[in-house]
Amino acid sequence: MKLHNKILIAAMTLCAAAAAQAEFKTFPDGSPVPGWFNDSKAPRTEGKRYVITDHGVKQDSTLIQTEAIQGVIDKAAADGGGVIVVPQGVYLSGSLFFKPGTHLHIEKGGKLKGSDAITNYKIVPTRLEGQTINYFAALVNADRCNGFTISGEGTIDGNGHKYYDEFWLRRKVNPKCTNLEALRPRMLYVSNSDDVTVSGIHMVNSGFWTNHLYQCNRIKYLGVTILAPTEGYPKGPSTDAIDLDACQDVLISGCHMNVNDDGVCLKGGKGTWVDTIPGNGPTGRVIVDRCRFGKTNAGVTFGSEAWDCSNVIMKDCEFDGTYHVFLFKMRPDTPQQYRNVWVEGARGTVRNAVEVQTWTQFFNKTDRDPMPMSIVDNVTFINSDLECTRDFYKDKKSADYKLSNFTFTDIVATAPDDSFDTSNVDNFKVKNVTVTRK
Repeated sequence: MKLHNKILIAAMTLCAAAAAQAEFKTFPDGSPVPGWFNDSKAPRTEGKRYVITDHGVKQDSTLIQTEAIQGVIDKAAADGGGVIVVPQGVYLSGSLFFKPGTHLHIEKGGKLKGSDAITNYKIVPTRLEGQTINYFAALVNADRCNGFTISGEGTIDGNGHKYYDEFWLRRKVNPKCTNLEALRPRMLYVSNSDDVTVSGIHMVNSGFWTNHLYQCNRIKYLGVTILAPTEGYPKGPSTDAIDLDACQDVLISGCHMNVNDDGVCLKGGKGTWVDTIPGNGPTGRVIVDRCRFGKTNAGVTFGSEAWDCSNVIMKDCEFDGTYHVFLFKMRPDTPQQYRNVWVEGARGTVRNAVEVQTWTQFFNKTDRDPMPMSIVDNVTFINSDLECTRDFYKDKKSADYKLSNFTFTDIVATAPDDSFDTSNVDNFKVKNVTVTRK
């Protein structure tokens, strides 16, 4: 890595925690950013505290206590709400369901640990991979819980290693095995809720997606660490850090993500008739600020289960072996509109800085005449310094989508090839971009 890159990354790493949040004024389409986005301080969760060990839950790391912990949640809800406190120690559980007015706080040294047996997770109607199906609930679930918070300095541990083993074994027997056929739970699923905040905690070893938010508005992730195995065996398959599914108004600030799939992933539905199916929806007005990404697939991924994503900002983020700074997954079976993207201040090491990728995994195109054209439009990438181990910019010409209005400005990068092809983009503006062959 070039010396100037090393210095920049070291400096940013040292000051990242203390750096002040930038003031965001406008989204890429010119619309104003609400003041809500410019407050990255974790709110104080008010309410009566229900320490689980005061209500029959034992300090025993070998005992599955789903019913006892759920009983504390239900008691707090019946009493008008409160904060469910996980104190120091390890507490095993299957799927838990938070109620309106209840919150989760995990104290330093406390750990809520998921069972590694899928039989301890209820089968419920839920949203997964762009569809509503009966599947296993997450470890922590909250539906129609406006103002729901998770806070503290403790840990939620998905205990996913047995699920990882089973997934990879299934893939050996059946290489076309889908994610859903390998039965495993997500860590957190929040749906139909506004004003959701997750702050401070560590989230590790999720069996499946780590955070899945569906049809939620005004979401904040503040100073959260999200980890799953990315080296050796077994890696944690499909352990996306944060999946935003038909969500609006999202701030992800000061978080660290190292998972064996996407970092922040924008979703909302898939399929040839995606825009006509109830339950699908757009995802937009998302700001990812001062985050650190390890070996994730991308800092921000558009798709593959997405069709309408706009007004996305990623600013002052660091990358360490990440596959992409940002990635557009284009499904030929889904009409997609990805618009108004602004990426600024990206630093570190990636495989590819930017890629537009044709995505045909679990492909299912049906007849639609005319099929709406998919687009990626109004993408700005500026003020960045990167080492790329493969390509700086990569796309593929396709009759299924149109790329337009890309602007790359003030970027210093290294890559095995110092050239990049802009011919597949209508109106690709490049100014003061230096890619040096390493």
